[in-house]
Amino acid sequence: MKTKITGFHQDEYKQWVADLSCGHSRHFRHDPPFQLREWVTSPQGRNTYIGFELDCKTCGSNEILNANN
Repeated sequence: MKTKITGFHQDEYKQWVADLSCGHSRHFRHDPPFQLREWVTSPQGRNTYIGFELDCKTCGSNEILNANN
């Protein structure tokens, strides 16, 4: 299911988490060399992704489960 990023917050480990319009969330980590997302480390970088549309993996999982019932 498509959803949009509405904001960001940090979890208890200081990792950045995107707040999604569907009510779910998704981590975006900058953990070189494995995950290169330097944009998440600055307020300006995170702000450029507000409104960005992506697939919510949690909503997608729920859609599959509901289709099987």
